[in-house]
Amino acid sequence: MLIKNGLITLEEKVVLKDILVENGRIKEISDEINLDDQEVIDANGKYVLAGIIDPHVHMRDPGLTHKEDFGTGSMACAKGGVTTFLDMPNTVPNTITEEALLNKKRDAQGRSYVDYGFYFGGSKNNNSEEVRKVKDMAVATKVFMNVSTGNMLVEDEKILEDIFRSSNLVAVHAEGEMVAKAIELSEKTKVPVYLCHLSTKEEIQMVREAKAKGLKIYAEVTPHHLFLNESYVKEGSFLRMKPELKTKEDNEALWEGIIDGTIDTIGTDHAPHTLQEKQEKLTFGIPGVQFSLEIMLKAVDGEKISLTKLSEIMSKNPAEIFGLKNKGKIEVGYDADLVIVDLETEAKITNEEVVSKCGWTPYNGMSKGGEVVTTIVRGNIVYNNKKFINKKIGKEVM
Repeated sequence: MLIKNGLITLEEKVVLKDILVENGRIKEISDEINLDDQEVIDANGKYVLAGIIDPHVHMRDPGLTHKEDFGTGSMACAKGGVTTFLDMPNTVPNTITEEALLNKKRDAQGRSYVDYGFYFGGSKNNNSEEVRKVKDMAVATKVFMNVSTGNMLVEDEKILEDIFRSSNLVAVHAEGEMVAKAIELSEKTKVPVYLCHLSTKEEIQMVREAKAKGLKIYAEVTPHHLFLNESYVKEGSFLRMKPELKTKEDNEALWEGIIDGTIDTIGTDHAPHTLQEKQEKLTFGIPGVQFSLEIMLKAVDGEKISLTKLSEIMSKNPAEIFGLKNKGKIEVGYDADLVIVDLETEAKITNEEVVSKCGWTPYNGMSKGGEVVTTIVRGNIVYNNKKFINKKIGKEVM
């Protein structure tokens, strides 16, 4: 495959390059490459970005597949320029045993348009021995310290410490004072911690101080906590999730955290529920993976962040934190996970274009900062010009 006339950023400079792909990887990046025996994609001067890695999704598979499954969820990824997703363990059954993890891995094979990885879950019943057995088979151990379903809310400090010590990396749902507790556990056990979906000014400051001490702390924010706040939440609103939306001041603190490097990644916490479920009762969780890149490009369009920073927090950093080899960069030798985006679009996000089973988006009616034209996974086109290429070629990254 040969991608012609694509704009890429190199050391903060925008340059027009051709990209040659061979055996699923980037073989050459040059001013001009001309070969007769290659499939040619003409980017026509549009930007080519490294494929987006979403480190935080709930694909609802197994057990909750009326909301989403690996097939529809990966289609949402492909349409949104996400070439790798990392799936959370609070499924039915919870992914807290080796058997459940192996079943999930088996069931995902041949069903995803993009690459994927799995978290293993910590249990209140202390499954630290199971954690130790599977820690090299999962991207991280996920621990819920504030709220969860089934047996996954872990509150006992001794069990928390056992799970931390048994893990290579622990990702936590921690809010408020639990953020401080997670950082404390990380420091005590010498195990890195990944703080999911931070949402307040105070939490960002905790991370800033921990990093200043040299601790291995990684911080994630969601697009909805960056672009939405409590003023959007009306009576009966669908915009309810955990953590809840906060204030405009918190929005700005999160942006400051991105700019100064306190925040490492963007994760969507893609947690779809059907319209009927949202209408019938208070149900926490919103979809997000399909529009994460297009909504984050609004920050580039508004000159809040650069394309280099966007690629750092949405591609490079997730790959490095979770040990995803050969992913996250446009560089010779790396997987050809690439996204062609049109930054000149005036399109708006609509519920009608949602491909997730839930059928709606919290960003309905908002302007896009850019539009995904083509998504390529390891040299395979999986989405192009509003059409899916029927190649469920996604494979596990661990």
